[in-house]
Amino acid sequence: MQLLHTMLRVKDLDESIKFYTEHLGMKLLRKEDFPGGEFTLAFVGYGDEKSHTVLEFTHNWGQSDYDLGDAYGHIAIGCDDIYGTCETLRSNGVEIKREPGPMMHGTTVIAFVKDPSGYMVELIQK
Repeated sequence: MQLLHTMLRVKDLDESIKFYTEHLGMKLLRKEDFPGGEFTLAFVGYGDEKSHTVLEFTHNWGQSDYDLGDAYGHIAIGCDDIYGTCETLRSNGVEIKREPGPMMHGTTVIAFVKDPSGYMVELIQK
């Protein structure tokens, strides 16, 4: 068994692709329209889908907002330099929701940023 992807419904597909590729360094792996179902799928990640877990973005045509609910938490991405990464993200207009620093009840250094659809992305110092 292998974890293949996590799907997120996104408000603006182009903005989501731009955020994850330009700000978080992922690559757009594929994108396909499904006119019969009125939706578009896009897959982004740090490597090919055969050997890496990726994110699937679903954009339902004509829908521009979603209730994110309170059950979903976040995705997590490892960083070599969390402080430098957050400074670069901030200078590029990305909203930092939690500044980098140690966890309240631990020593792992983390930060949180918000993506264009409102999802939280945890950055973790490797």
